[in-house]
Amino acid sequence: MESSTRILILGTDASGKVVQSDRNATAVLETELGTPLDDVVPGAHEQLRAALHTGRERTVMLTLETPGGTHDAVVTLHPMCGGPDGPGVAALAVIKIPVPLADRFMDPAVVRRALLDDALPRIGSTLDLDMLARSLMDVVVPHLCNSGALLLLESALDPDDEAPLNGQPPLRRMAVGTDDGDPAWDAAFPTGETVVYPKDSPYSRCLESGRPLLVEMSAAEAAELAVAWRRPPVEALLGDVSMLMLPVLCEGQVLGLFVCLRTRTHRPFDAYDLDIGMDFANRSAIFIESARRYGRERATALTLQRSLLPTGLSAPSSVEVRHRYLPGGRMIEVGGDWYEAIALPGARVALVVGDVAGHGVRAAVTMGRLRTAIHTLAGLDLPPAEALERLDSLMRTLGEREPHFATCAYVVYDAVTGRCEVASAGHLPPLLVPPEGACSYLDVPPAPPLGVGGGEPVVAREFTVADGTLLFLYTDGLVEHRARDIDDGLDRLRGVFDRGTATSLDDLCRATLDGVYDDHKRDDIALLLARLHRIPATDHVAFTLPAEPAAARRARGLVRERLDRWDLNAHSDTAALLASELVTNALRHSTGRVTLRLVREAGLVCEVFDSGDGHPRVVTDAEPFAETGRGLHVVARLAHRWGTRRTRSGKAVWFELAVL
Repeated sequence: MESSTRILILGTDASGKVVQSDRNATAVLETELGTPLDDVVPGAHEQLRAALHTGRERTVMLTLETPGGTHDAVVTLHPMCGGPDGPGVAALAVIKIPVPLADRFMDPAVVRRALLDDALPRIGSTLDLDMLARSLMDVVVPHLCNSGALLLLESALDPDDEAPLNGQPPLRRMAVGTDDGDPAWDAAFPTGETVVYPKDSPYSRCLESGRPLLVEMSAAEAAELAVAWRRPPVEALLGDVSMLMLPVLCEGQVLGLFVCLRTRTHRPFDAYDLDIGMDFANRSAIFIESARRYGRERATALTLQRSLLPTGLSAPSSVEVRHRYLPGGRMIEVGGDWYEAIALPGARVALVVGDVAGHGVRAAVTMGRLRTAIHTLAGLDLPPAEALERLDSLMRTLGEREPHFATCAYVVYDAVTGRCEVASAGHLPPLLVPPEGACSYLDVPPAPPLGVGGGEPVVAREFTVADGTLLFLYTDGLVEHRARDIDDGLDRLRGVFDRGTATSLDDLCRATLDGVYDDHKRDDIALLLARLHRIPATDHVAFTLPAEPAAARRARGLVRERLDRWDLNAHSDTAALLASELVTNALRHSTGRVTLRLVREAGLVCEVFDSGDGHPRVVTDAEPFAETGRGLHVVARLAHRWGTRRTRSGKAVWFELAVL
């Protein structure tokens, strides 16, 4: 049987009277037993006699009269043998009627196949709840009813919203379906609306009992609902309809219900429809529960990740930083992309972008751990290469049951000298955009991703950038897509900066995201854009001091002179004392000349560079009146903060004073 037709079967005796009738024929033709076949299908009796005479079936096109009008039908007459107790059925009249001219809800087998076999397997993999709800309603209408809706309990969608209103649980209308295109349905029953039904209503009875419910809605009852709900279209939409309520059950818990309506021009719902509808609702409940749990986990991971991303970035005043984060597509769980800009002493800044492999809560938690570690390592003032090596060791000792890895690009920019130091662990190369000339991707020595292991050292690259250079760090979601090669994405990104049409960093961020391929399986994206300017030459100065005892006294004079020029006389005594202590330590524990550098940037920073490789520390067991070992005690007590870092030629010890 083709899906575009309905088959009606009538059994006749030799005289042409109808002696048998199947369910479809009785409903469509409204015939009774004993009715002459010619009264049902004019002209069929003559064809019946010919078939009985020849003993062969005959197929003809005849005009069929039904309560719905006059239609062309294909009638096939099959001669039959009589039974032992009499002639019995002499022939079977098989009548084929096109579906648009017949009641499409007439044949339960066709309805069951359309609901359960044809459509559900196609939409069962959908994990987006809104999309799933619309897809389910596209199946229910038109295969089971003329119009309908799917409503889910608010408590099932949001576990924190379980308080009933007026003693009844609120429901959210997830999707509405109709076969007539009447806009009044959307006006009377808008999608996304939260509703509460009275306790004695069919909706509430279905939810409370967890059982399907058949209701015949009269015109008078629909008029009362229209007044009670203050929605006039309800009277015409629900008047004189057959209503079927199908609860959505999962593990004994009611999640919501399907509301199905048939108009008076179609057969009312019966026990067959109830049974088929519940099969559909039960299978749909499995998909709804999967989508509901997926949505809840994704929301949890997204909330966790956003709470772990930085809310504010720090940098020297001469460095302008912008960032963007774009979550993945709806069919992709939350990822582990992150970014950082951390101001370092001496007008320096650490710029970091990373990407944890995988998705979901686990990736978000790992991202939070790496961010915490990055801040700790930046506070220790480790070089980028050593910082990434420490992160690699951390990734392999996080205690995860399954191996996890991440990529990371780490850049330190010195706004005094204009020097950049870049290291990368499996990450895509940063993009460098000079004020003049074409942009290019940095050729950073490759290293394995964090957590992969192998023991390969991370190698950094150091270079000087022109004042006003743009540095762009990003994650692979910006340039990678399953439908195109990554080189195409890198070329597109480079073209955004080569055009140079955008002047502000915000415009450039928007331009880079404008070309992102938007679909349900796109990965999340993190990007960091910095305009690297040096601080003014008047805000920093460096002095080279000889390796002799008088260098400390010389350092005090130079500090006082510079602070007097900067109108920071109130801090001259403290700064001169601490600077002389650091110079004295440098001369005592290293060889050769030392360099004293003063930087005025959000405070006063004094740095002393020497060739020693030892790590200075505060001596805790020095005698109270000892002549040595007390210098760093004084620095730690009087400075706002202090620290040390390694350089290519040795080390630098610094302190910072908070100046207003």
